[in-house]
Amino acid sequence: MSGNVYLIHPKRFGDSRGWFTEVYNEKRFAELGITCRFVQDNHSMSVPVGTIRGLHFQTPPFAQDKLVRCIRGSIFDVAVDIRHGSPTYGKWVGAVLSAENGDQLFIPAGFAHGFVTLEPSTEVTYKVSSGYAPANDGGILWNDEDIGVDWRLPAGVEPILSDKDKKQPRLAELESPFPYDGTPLQLVEV
Repeated sequence: MSGNVYLIHPKRFGDSRGWFTEVYNEKRFAELGITCRFVQDNHSMSVPVGTIRGLHFQTPPFAQDKLVRCIRGSIFDVAVDIRHGSPTYGKWVGAVLSAENGDQLFIPAGFAHGFVTLEPSTEVTYKVSSGYAPANDGGILWNDEDIGVDWRLPAGVEPILSDKDKKQPRLAELESPFPYDGTPLQLVEV
């Protein structure tokens, strides 16, 4: 598995009734180099605009690859490179995922993940390659200046965070257990 973060544009086939799309196909994903086995699906709903969830990750041996999509409303979804030795360590990429565009973001292990809601009552679903392991739960402060994520909060909207996310450590405090695999962070659109 490479360090690529993939922005996936599933094809929609529409007619007068609506549309159909294939959101996951093991063979198609394997052709992209995404060969992880997904073991759990998660679903979140965030009522207020400006809800930030992240930046989260799980450490080995319970590290998670994630396939994220927004099924109601819209989000700005972010992946931060936390692989030690990476020339893009601490850099981030992001994309707008919405129910309207149907796009998905694949985030491999070795990246912190987070998103902000851009519309009220936004719902997000994501597949993960390992179940939740509280002892391996990790995170980075959402507004760490060393990372500098532009969360694209709508004008006048204050971020809404969990108590846990308000107190996450900074990137400089992280002793990353994720090795660099030779592929610098890049957002690959497919």
